Amino acid sequence: MTDPVRRTGIIDRLRRRFTGALRRQHRLRHFGRHPLQDRLGRRGTPQPLPAEIARVLLQAAHDDPAAALTRLKSHADGLSQREAAARLARQGPNEVEHDPPLPWWLHLWHCYQNPFNLLLTVLAGVSYLTKDVKATLVIGVMVLLSTGVRFVQEGRSNRAAERLKAMVSNTATVLRRDRHTAASRSAAAAAHPGAQAAAGVELAMRRLVPGDVVVLSAGDMIPADCRVLTARDLFVAQSAMTGESLPVEKFSENRGAGNASDASGGPLEQSNLVFMGTSVVSGSATALVLTTGTRTYFGTLAARVTATDSTPNAFQAGVNSVSWLLIRFAMVMVPIVLLINGLTKGNWPEAFLFTLSVAVGLTPEMLPMIVTTTLAKGAVLLSRKKVVVKRLDAIQNFGAMDVLCTDKTGTLTQDQVVLGHHIDAFGNTSEEVLGLAFLNSHYQTGLKNLLDRAVLAHIELPTELKLEQDWRKIDEIPFDFERRRMSVVVSERNERHQLICKGALEEVLACCTQVRAEPGQPTRESTLDATLFARVSQAARKLNEDGLRVVAVATKELPTSQATYSVADETGLTLVGYIAFLDPPKDSAAPALEKLAAHGVHVKVLTGDNELVTARVCRQVGLAVDRVLLGPQIDAMDDAALALAMQQHQVFAKLAPMQKERIVRSLRAQGHVVGYMGDGINDAPALRAADIGISVDSAVDIAKEAADIILLEKSLLVLDQGVVEGRNTFCNMLKYIRMTASSNFGNVLSVLVASAFLPFLPMLPLQLLVQNLMYDISQTAIPFDNVDAELVAQPLKWNPADIGRFMVFFGPVSSVFDIATFAVMWWVFSAQTLAQQGLFQSGWFVEGLLTQTLIVHMIRTPRLPFIESRAALPLLVATGCVVAAGLWLPMGPLADDFKLQALPAAYFLWLAGILAGYAVLTTVMKRFYLQRFGWQ
Repeated sequence: MTDPVRRTGIIDRLRRRFTGALRRQHRLRHFGRHPLQDRLGRRGTPQPLPAEIARVLLQAAHDDPAAALTRLKSHADGLSQREAAARLARQGPNEVEHDPPLPWWLHLWHCYQNPFNLLLTVLAGVSYLTKDVKATLVIGVMVLLSTGVRFVQEGRSNRAAERLKAMVSNTATVLRRDRHTAASRSAAAAAHPGAQAAAGVELAMRRLVPGDVVVLSAGDMIPADCRVLTARDLFVAQSAMTGESLPVEKFSENRGAGNASDASGGPLEQSNLVFMGTSVVSGSATALVLTTGTRTYFGTLAARVTATDSTPNAFQAGVNSVSWLLIRFAMVMVPIVLLINGLTKGNWPEAFLFTLSVAVGLTPEMLPMIVTTTLAKGAVLLSRKKVVVKRLDAIQNFGAMDVLCTDKTGTLTQDQVVLGHHIDAFGNTSEEVLGLAFLNSHYQTGLKNLLDRAVLAHIELPTELKLEQDWRKIDEIPFDFERRRMSVVVSERNERHQLICKGALEEVLACCTQVRAEPGQPTRESTLDATLFARVSQAARKLNEDGLRVVAVATKELPTSQATYSVADETGLTLVGYIAFLDPPKDSAAPALEKLAAHGVHVKVLTGDNELVTARVCRQVGLAVDRVLLGPQIDAMDDAALALAMQQHQVFAKLAPMQKERIVRSLRAQGHVVGYMGDGINDAPALRAADIGISVDSAVDIAKEAADIILLEKSLLVLDQGVVEGRNTFCNMLKYIRMTASSNFGNVLSVLVASAFLPFLPMLPLQLLVQNLMYDISQTAIPFDNVDAELVAQPLKWNPADIGRFMVFFGPVSSVFDIATFAVMWWVFSAQTLAQQGLFQSGWFVEGLLTQTLIVHMIRTPRLPFIESRAALPLLVATGCVVAAGLWLPMGPLADDFKLQALPAAYFLWLAGILAGYAVLTTVMKRFYLQRFGWQ
C-alpha cells in the first residue's frame, strides 16, 4: 500500500528532481505506397529470395541477438556516426527501385502511344502512300498537337508532385553511440535497458545501413529487413508480403512451428525477422538492420517485377467507356460514308481518301490530352495549397464523392491537445493522478499520441537531475485497440513494483476492484461497489458533457520478484482518478464542413472516442447530432440493418478499426462514392476501403501510406477546394466529350446527306482535315475554362448513356444548318457543277468551322453564353483565333494551296443568319434538354 505522504508527494518530487519531459518530435514519415505492395498482397505464394540474401536473413534469424550483432560488426547501442558513414558509402542508400522518372524521349513516346494517335498515324501513312502530302502534313500536325500538349502538362504535374514529396521527411529512429544528450540517453535507457550509451535520433530512411539498430513503435513502417533484438508485444501487419490478413506477433528469439513460425523454413516464416514495406500495429521493439534497398525482400521483387496492375479504377473505366462509345460510332459510320460516296460518285480512290478524312474527324484524338491536362491542372492548383495528390485520378474521385466519413481526433480537432484537469475519482484536483500519468506517458515506448504529449508538456521539470536516479522501468504492457489501455511497471529506488495503467474509461474501470478514497477518509482505498461505481462514473460523465476527453488512471503494487508482466496482470487495480483533455475543433472545421454540405457531400463522423465527447465536438463544428450509434450496436447488426442505420445516423462512436471499415464498405455497397479522412493507426483499414482516402500532415505512417491525398496544411477548407477542383476537372472533360460527340454526329449526318445528292464531294479530304485541326486547336484551352457554380454544386459521376443521348439530341441541330448552307450554296450562289465545287466546299468549310467553334460556347454551360456565363480568357482567345483564321483562309493567299475559293460578300450575310439561327435553336433545345434530363 502507498502511504499518504508518498501518495501526495510524487509530483512534488518529480518537479524537484527529475528531468523535463522528453517530447518526441513529430515525424513526417514515408507516405508513398509502392505499386508492388498492392500486388504482393494479392499473391497466393511469397516469391523466393535470391540465395545469398536468404542466407543472410536466415543466419541472423538463427543467431541469438549478440551473435547477430557480432556478425554485422555492430553493437546493442548501434553504430557510430563514422561507422555508419563508411557503410553508407560502401552499400549505397536504402532505397527501393521505384519506377525511375522516364527520360524525356520515353515520356514523349508514352504520350504519343494511345489508340487515337496510332489511328491518325495509320491514316497519315495511307495519305503519304497515295501521294497526298498535304493531308499527311495536316494529320501529322494533329498528332504533334495532341502529343505535345499532353507531354508538357504531364511534365508540369510530375514536377509539382516532386516538389511536394520534397516537403515530406522520411525518417526512422536509429540508435547512435556518439550522438546523445543526457535527456535522450535517459529515454533510450528507459525504453531499452541494453542501450544505455545510445541515443535515438531521427535519420532519413535512405541513410540506414546494415548494422544500424532502429527503434520501432506502433504506427511505424519497417524501414528495412531487420532482425528483432528486443520486443514487447510486437505485432506486425505483413499481409503485403505473405497475404496473412491478421497481424503477426514477432519475438526477439526464433520460435518453432508451434508458435506460428518455422525455424527451419524460409525468411518469411521466421518469427524474429521483420521486412521493409510492413508496419507495426502495436507494441515496441529494437531491431538490427540486416539488408537495405534493393537487397531487401521487397527490393528484390521491385527489381525483378516491372508489370503493374492493369485493373482500371472507376475513373479509368468511365473514360474507357466513353472512348469506346465514340470509336464504335466511328466504326459504324465510316463504312457507310465510303459506300455512299463510292456508289454515287463512281470514284472509289477519291471516296476512300474522303472517308479517311471523315474517320480522322470522328477520332477523339484530343481526349487523352484533355483528360491529362485537366487532371494535371488540378494537381498543380492543389499543390500550391500544399496538398499531396498521390494519384491524379483521385482528383476526379474527389469531385464524385458524396459521403465523407471522418475521424474526430486530429482531423476535426486540433493536434495540440491540452491537459485541462487532473482529478481523483470524486472530482477533486489530484497531484498524484498527474504524477502517475506522467510516469506512464514517459516510460511507455509505443506510439506517443497527442494525449501523452499533452501530459508530458504539462509538467515543467528541472534538467540538472536524471530521471533514472529515482525511477526504473521494469516492464511495459503496450496499448492495443481491443483493450484500449496500456500499462507500465516501474520501481522507485528499487523498492516495490508499481503497475500504472492508463486508458479509456470503461476499459480501465473494468479492471478495477478498488478506488482511491477521498482525502480525509480513514482508509486509503475503498471497494468499488455499485454505489461508488455510480459516483466515480458521474464524475467522468460530467467532464465528458463539458466536451473534455477523459482518460482513467489506475495502479497496483506488485512484488519485486516478478520480472515480466502481461495483460493478465491488469486485474485488481485501484482507480486513482482521471486526466481530462481539452481537444478543441480546428478553426477551419466548421466552415469546411458547412461548405462540403453546400456542395452535396454528407459528412459522417466515425470515432473510437466517447459518445458524449463526440457529440459535443460535433455540435461545435455544426453537425446535427440526434443519436449516436455505438460500436457494440454495430456488431449486433447484419448488413441489411447496418445499411438502414447508415441512412439514419450521422455520428458513430466507440468504434474499433474493423467497424470503421465495415461502415465505409456498407456505404459503398449502397452506391455512394465514399471518402474517408483519418490520421491514426485505427483509421488505416477504413482509408484503404474508401474510394478516396484523405489524411493530414500529422498522421502516423500507416495512415499516410493508405491515403490517396495528404493535406500538408492544417486548414480543412482545402477539402472543399479539392471537391470543387475535382468537379471542375470532370466538367471540363465532359465539355470536350459532349462537344466532340455531338459535333461528330452532326458532321457525319451532313456528310451522308451531301454525299447522297451532290455530284461532287461536299468537302475535299485536305479541307476536312484542316477544319478538324483548327477545331482541335480551339479545344486545347478547354481544361482552363471556367465552370458555372451550379455545375459543381452536387457530386458528379460518369454516365455514358447520358453522353450518347446528348450526342443524338444536339448532333442533328448542326446538321440542320449544314443542310441550310448546302441549299444556300446550291441555289443562291449556283455552286452546282464540278467547276463550282470549290465555292461550295469553301462555303461549307467556313460555316462548318464557325458552327463547331460556336458550339464550344453554346454547350459549355446550361446558361446563356457570353451573357450569363462567359468562357475563360484562354478559351475566348483560342476560339477567336480559330474563327479569324477560318474566315481568312479562303480569302487569303493560301486559298489555292487548300483548293479553297474566295467567297462573295453576300455569303457572309447568309452566314450571319445561319449562325444566329443555329445559336437560337441550340438555346431552345438546350432549355428543353435541361428541363427534361438535367445538365449532368
